[in-house]
Amino acid sequence: MRRSRVVAVLAAGGLAVAGCSAPGPAEVTFYADGHTIRVGPIGNCDVTTGVCSADPGAAGTLKVRPGRSIQVSVPKEVAETPWKITVQYVNGEGRPQPLKEDIITSRDRYAYTAAPPAKDDQIVVVEIAQATVISRTGDPNDAEPITTALWSLQVRPA
Repeated sequence: MRRSRVVAVLAAGGLAVAGCSAPGPAEVTFYADGHTIRVGPIGNCDVTTGVCSADPGAAGTLKVRPGRSIQVSVPKEVAETPWKITVQYVNGEGRPQPLKEDIITSRDRYAYTAAPPAKDDQIVVVEIAQATVISRTGDPNDAEPITTALWSLQVRPA
């Protein structure tokens, strides 16, 4: 009788463990004009194994009115590393404007607000790139940043 209880407990524990899986890639949250979307990376690389994966379908889409800001929230896995935000705009006449890029290196910043420069400008793309710094030789003087993950939001004018 005691043995059957032990077997039942182990079987239940095995089912619980089997139901658990490693967490998926980190998601970035975009909020604008009353709508929120969480997206996974469109590209993701593991620098320890050299294995990369791509999922272009992971890009998010939001309808946003001209002149409206987009708030971005990154998870801890991103905030604790260097990351870059790139924002593409068009002006009120639909002409592309220079990209706006900000590099975040504080390792404790979880949010960013992308605001168009003028009230009739339209944000069209917001991308987040997570980076790591590596050296092929081990010498810190030749270290270079590489992108390890990329998230993308495509904006449709509302």
